Amino acid sequence: MIPFAKVKIDNPDWVKSFVAWERHYASDNEKMRLAIALSLENVVHNSGGPFGAAIFNRESGELVSVGVNSVLRLNNCILHAEIMAIMMAQARLCCYTLSNESDHKRYELFASCEPCAMCLGAALWSGVGRLVCGAAREDALRLGFEEGPVFATSHAYLEERGVEIVHGVMREEANASLDQYSANKGVIYNG
Repeated sequence: MIPFAKVKIDNPDWVKSFVAWERHYASDNEKMRLAIALSLENVVHNSGGPFGAAIFNRESGELVSVGVNSVLRLNNCILHAEIMAIMMAQARLCCYTLSNESDHKRYELFASCEPCAMCLGAALWSGVGRLVCGAAREDALRLGFEEGPVFATSHAYLEERGVEIVHGVMREEANASLDQYSANKGVIYNG
């Protein structure tokens, strides 16, 4: 047994060339399209679960970070797409929060599927001012993914603390990644 371990976390190599980092995204559909494309590409490359996420500057449309599910690839149960995107954004911006007194609602998180309980908590603590979701929780449950204790009150809790939540943006398109993962007989790692 190894007495200690070093953890290195990064997105798969294909992400660097796949993402148009210099592009600005004007609409919710454009932003969600990227999160969905990341989720599908993660399935195609067999580099993780069918989930993608991206963080944008809400005012400028600048892409700040992306994340893809890396649970299986990096043998780490917390490396959901939203967690990856949050960690990458904070590393890029050299900050532990995406919120401060002057620009509380500056950043927004787009997730190809409604976040699990862990990722909802991370969204709150990250400081994003807006969470936009594609596929629904029920869509992930249909495949066998366990989303944890997520209730209407969970979303209300975030909203009471200033996080705007939008559901079902391009839901049908977002389900394509889930369906492809199921067709490929992808591992359901937390069912």
